[in-house]
Amino acid sequence: MNKKLACGALVYGTSSWTTYWENGLKRDNPNLGRLTTQSATAMIAYGITRDINVMAMVPYVKTDASQGNLMGQQGLQDASVFVKTKTKAYHGITAHGVVGFSIPVTNYVPDFMPMSIGLGAKTMVIRGMLSYALPKHLYVNSSIAYQARSQVKADRDAYLAGSKLYQTDKVAVPDAFDAAFRIGYLKKDNQIEFFTEHFSCTKGDDIRRNDMPFLTNDMTMTTVGIYGKYQPKAFGVNARVAYVTDGQNVGQSTSISIGVLYQFKIK
Repeated sequence: MNKKLACGALVYGTSSWTTYWENGLKRDNPNLGRLTTQSATAMIAYGITRDINVMAMVPYVKTDASQGNLMGQQGLQDASVFVKTKTKAYHGITAHGVVGFSIPVTNYVPDFMPMSIGLGAKTMVIRGMLSYALPKHLYVNSSIAYQARSQVKADRDAYLAGSKLYQTDKVAVPDAFDAAFRIGYLKKDNQIEFFTEHFSCTKGDDIRRNDMPFLTNDMTMTTVGIYGKYQPKAFGVNARVAYVTDGQNVGQSTSISIGVLYQFKIK
């Protein structure tokens, strides 16, 4: 965003799965059926200068299972604030740096996976990105980030992590990293890109046979998808479709999101 220019967005997303990886075993669960997660997210980005932006967002999340007796959860999840910086382009290469944090804004229950709406951890994120401009408005982009997570208070006096019993209600949520590669087309008001993303915890244990997921699980997933945006003037729309191709201790989900954008000047 240029200096004193802001862009607000409202984004609706839905994600669902019927099969998941219990450690490395891919299976379904008749006690869950299809697990669906819906979200409505309010976001805003503002240009402090041409090369420094600040972004904030907060989602409202709802979960639901098509079978069984597990109750779905809903509520505001985690509020996030990020600062993004950009370097001058050099031979078509532009670098970005992002630092930010998120914190739960409601007292939701994280220790109820997979029905919980979040992990409940305070998180700090550091991300680096490189973009390379190609001829005919094409580009490639790569990024990598590290997520440092805090401990979470669980609704139990003791828990198992791996083969070890911890007699405390404080749970150490594993840190994580993610990486992405994108190739796309960008010309003024039109953008479309194809992407692959990878997410993995730095450590953790596995879901035990026929057990529920837990905050200490080592979650890993690889995702492919497509993103597009059209914003001819102040108003615009964007959409994203993604599919998890491989994973560990996660669901094989298909996710879709669509958003409306509004760009305006702040004097």
